[in-house]
Amino acid sequence: MSTLLAPSDPLPALREQGFAFVSGARVRGLLEAAGGANALAGWAEFAASWEDMPRDGYMADGGRYRRRRHGVFAARRGGPILPAPHRAHYQSRDYNALNGGIARWFEPLPDAVATGAVLGAVLAASRALFEAAAGAAAWEIEVHQFRITAEAGAAGRPTPEGPHRDGVDHVLVLMVRRENIASGETSIHALDGGELGHFTLAAPLDAALVDDHRVMHGVTPVVPLRPDRPAFRDVLVTTFRRAAEDRP
Repeated sequence: MSTLLAPSDPLPALREQGFAFVSGARVRGLLEAAGGANALAGWAEFAASWEDMPRDGYMADGGRYRRRRHGVFAARRGGPILPAPHRAHYQSRDYNALNGGIARWFEPLPDAVATGAVLGAVLAASRALFEAAAGAAAWEIEVHQFRITAEAGAAGRPTPEGPHRDGVDHVLVLMVRRENIASGETSIHALDGGELGHFTLAAPLDAALVDDHRVMHGVTPVVPLRPDRPAFRDVLVTTFRRAAEDRP
């Protein structure tokens, strides 16, 4: 399967095949349309918030390569996206055989991130795309900051569970920063496991959009280009799940 190119408009791809690779330049336009011309004015501070995250203590593989924070938001149908009370992140083992089946409590997003213009634009733009593809709804939204580190002889694993679904309706994966790493290639798979395509989120704002009902996604391990320098992959993941009143 060949490497996929980012389409000029991600919406037809999302509707027709259940996923889309979106270039950083296109994402910038979407964020500015959703949040105004200054939506990304705070990007440097937003990206810097990945620097002091706590280690993920729930890794069943014993890995120490993942740092993480978590936030919760909600929106009534047609209403604004608002912060919701912090809670544990939970996935059943049907969706995460490695780390699922338990309530995982992660440190909440910093207030400056949770209430900032950048995240507000990301959530608004994500919602607009997902609703254009699949219809308006009330939403339960989770936001995850991930840093995956790599060292000589110890690759970092962005998706240690392998190709998977998240147990939601829609997923956005947004590249924030890559530093001194190779690989980290995103692959998209049919529900029977067959690969549909692959691409690499290489530049800030490059993104993947996923219909979680129709496809699985995974990311290959990352390794350092130079073993004497810090090596990491920073991404923001947002998941949208229809609220109970809007589920079939």
